This record gives sequence, C-alpha cells and structure tokens, in this order.
Amino acid sequence: MTATRPPELPDPRPRPEKDAALVREMFDRVAPRYDLANTVLSLGQDRRWRRAAAHAAGVRPGSLVLDVASGTGMLARDLRAAGAQVMAVDFSWPMLAVGAARSDRQRVLWCNGDGMRLPLRDATFDSVTIAFGLRNLPDTRAGLNELARVTKPGGRLVILEFSSPVWPPFAGLYRRYLRAVVPWMADVVSSSPAAYRYLAESILAWPDQANLARLIASAGWERARWRNLSGGIVAVHQAHRQ
Repeated sequence: MTATRPPELPDPRPRPEKDAALVREMFDRVAPRYDLANTVLSLGQDRRWRRAAAHAAGVRPGSLVLDVASGTGMLARDLRAAGAQVMAVDFSWPMLAVGAARSDRQRVLWCNGDGMRLPLRDATFDSVTIAFGLRNLPDTRAGLNELARVTKPGGRLVILEFSSPVWPPFAGLYRRYLRAVVPWMADVVSSSPAAYRYLAESILAWPDQANLARLIASAGWERARWRNLSGGIVAVHQAHRQ
C-alpha cells in the first residue's frame, strides 16, 4: 500500500467532458453483454480486481455498504458474500435489471439513482465503494463530496479504477492496447463497440495514482492511499471520512 501527503489542491490531468445523459445511454446499450466484454477485454483479470476491492472495504458481518455506479452488481455481490448488507446504486436501469436477474439469492438492495445526487441520508454507510465508475461522473470532486456525505464519520471509501502502469516500457504497450486492441475486441464481444472506444479514451485521460489520491483528499477524505494491481493498470484507492 502506497501513501501520499497531498497538497491543498489536487492536480488531475485533463479528461474528456462527460454529458450525463449520453453516458447513461451508453451504459444502457452495453448492459446485455457488459460483464462478458469486461472479462474478455481485461483478459480475465476483472474478477480478481473486484475481489481486491471487496477486501479493501474492510467488511464485517452486518456492515452497511453502498456500492455506487454498481452496474450489474459484480462488486456488490462480492461485498454481500463477505457478509455486508449492500445497496447497489446505478443510474442505468438496464444495467441494474441485468444484475438483479442474476442475484435472487444474494439479497442485494438495488436502487436506480444518480451518483452525483444520491437519494440517501447523510452519514448512513460504514463503507462506500465505486468500481470503474468514478471516471464517468461529470464532476469527480463533486462526486467524491457526495460519497463523503452519505458515509459515517470514520467510514471507508474504496475506489477501484483504471490507473497508470508503473513500468514505463509496459505503459507504452498498454496505451497502444487501449487505442488499437480494445476497439477491435469490442467489435467482437460488445453490444456497443463505440462505447468502449469512449471508455478507452477516458482511461487515457484519467489522473494517475498520486493525483487521484490528491483529489480524494481535497473532497473531505483523509489518509488517502492506494495499492497497484496488475502493474498499475488498475489501482485500489482507500480513504476514510473525516
């Protein structure tokens, strides 16, 4: 686990503008084959990444966990299996419908809602998680503030997100994979290849590990730190509510 001492203001790299309605429409389209596409495009690593995020959430039996931008609820199910009471929130109804249809035995509470304006009371949850969803919010810092609002004081934030490979030769290869291989593979396995071209661009524009930690710290969280997975392709960031 790597820690950073953030400055007062974050310094994230620029990223594409995101229209919430267009992003929602994109996820509505990819819902039918979303999980299959993720597994293929990640070369089977996505399940291991989610297990690491679930472990980082520090779940105890009875913990109340909110999984934001939950999609089909893959992380929510891992959290539930660890003993948490889980609410899965996503703004795409088709994504939630796919997840709920697969989860009749998992007892996850499904909620169609916007991560920027959660329909939930202040200081409710022991932990809040978001996997591959923070990158798609229109305003990252405002989204982090909203996650802090619904988390109990001392509660935990876990962010699973694409990041920056730490070995320079591999970083160059990875960028070529995103630009060339991901769109080609998406044509084969995805119900909306154009959506995955957008996702590849958003990954390339996303802040690296240290800059994301600074952004987290600027939004009402403390002790921001991260763990690299798969050489930094993905990182699990953790922080605690002040």
